[in-house]
Amino acid sequence: MAWLLVVVAGMLETVFAVALKLSAGFTRFWPTVTFAAAAVASFTLLSISLRTLPVGSAYAVWTGIGAAGTAVFGMMFLGDPVQVLRVVSIVLIVAGVVGLRLAGGGH
Repeated sequence: MAWLLVVVAGMLETVFAVALKLSAGFTRFWPTVTFAAAAVASFTLLSISLRTLPVGSAYAVWTGIGAAGTAVFGMMFLGDPVQVLRVVSIVLIVAGVVGLRLAGGGH
């Protein structure tokens, strides 16, 4: 269950990163509200998962999901450049996240 919380928290990290971009420096109301809500929810879920998971693995998975998700979203919807090296790097992040999860730890 704790790993599921980390995965959801990582997806919410993607939401808050994209919302931060769309907030235009906190000058747009709804993206700013979305950023704040997603950030609070993400950190809350991560903190709950850390009751049973090793901090290094959980944090790395959380940030990996957020980083990869944000990069993919940016390429798909925000006009970020799609380059082979970027895609390969995202695949490597995902592989690292899977590896850390398979390495286990926690209950």
